[in-house]
Amino acid sequence: MRGWLHRGVLRRDERPAVYVYQQQRGARILQRGLIGELSVPRDNSVREERLLLPHEAVSPQVVEQRAAHMSGLRAQLEPLLLTHSAMESVAGQVMEHVIRRPPAVVVRVAGITHTLWVCDDDQEIDLLTSGVSRGRALIADGHHRHAACLHLGRQPGSPWRNSLALLIDTNAYPLRLSAIHRVLPGLDPEKAASLAANVARVLSLPDGPRKPGPNELVLVGAGQAWSVTDPDPMALREALASRPREWAAIPAAVGDHLLLDTVWAVPDLPGAVRYSHDVQQAVADVAAPGSGTALLLPATTEALVRELAGAGVLMPRKSTSFGPKPAVGLALRVLGLP
Repeated sequence: MRGWLHRGVLRRDERPAVYVYQQQRGARILQRGLIGELSVPRDNSVREERLLLPHEAVSPQVVEQRAAHMSGLRAQLEPLLLTHSAMESVAGQVMEHVIRRPPAVVVRVAGITHTLWVCDDDQEIDLLTSGVSRGRALIADGHHRHAACLHLGRQPGSPWRNSLALLIDTNAYPLRLSAIHRVLPGLDPEKAASLAANVARVLSLPDGPRKPGPNELVLVGAGQAWSVTDPDPMALREALASRPREWAAIPAAVGDHLLLDTVWAVPDLPGAVRYSHDVQQAVADVAAPGSGTALLLPATTEALVRELAGAGVLMPRKSTSFGPKPAVGLALRVLGLP
């Protein structure tokens, strides 16, 4: 990091700034929002004061890893991804004005053009950020980095009381929300289907693997597929006994706790469960006999995610995948390096 700064690979801005960031595929704008330094609220105990709404649980071990990495590097390489639904129209007008200027950075990665405009005019910054503090922002991606900031920012005056963040107006540019699928290399698919039938309705899919519908899980392996629906209420209650009651309607909770934990006894160990964001890839991973089982999950809606987050209910880990995610390294927050 220090070497990149010295050689000019990275350039530190001379004035405090916010950045208009846009992702575009061809003529279609996928995302446009603001990147800046966000003050991270320290106390989420009072619901009305919760300005940042996490929606997924975190792993303490991963939080420690993120905190160690951020602290050792003295930098954040990518922003938290936040969605907001109350940005004022004047902010959008100022954004349109800013993007008429020459951009600071244009990068094309995997068919997507990433463009960054710098705004260091104090009056424009005030207008761009005027509506941010009057509403709640949902953490769409970056829960472990946010938790790491909370962990590192416990000391008064800590620089980790702030965090790099990308704020998207979900009304103007709604994010894509997809499911995260489970791949179980050590589980035989026919055995998985047979055991699942003890606690749910399991039907063979003669046409092979497909995306699950609402309130449905799809088991896949060795070219075969089964639909899993209507979990037994008593079995589900027992599997989620120590969890929020709202989890009974979340596919990831049904899959992880009723099937993986209770029925299949899959250990929560590295390698026992892999996660895939792509249905086709998950199916391909278990296509060969003996390669395991994939559990395909349906996508949920942002409205449900926001409703649960607003009520203080955290969803299971790896329940959702918001996108498109910002490119790493275009705008960094670097602390204390000469």
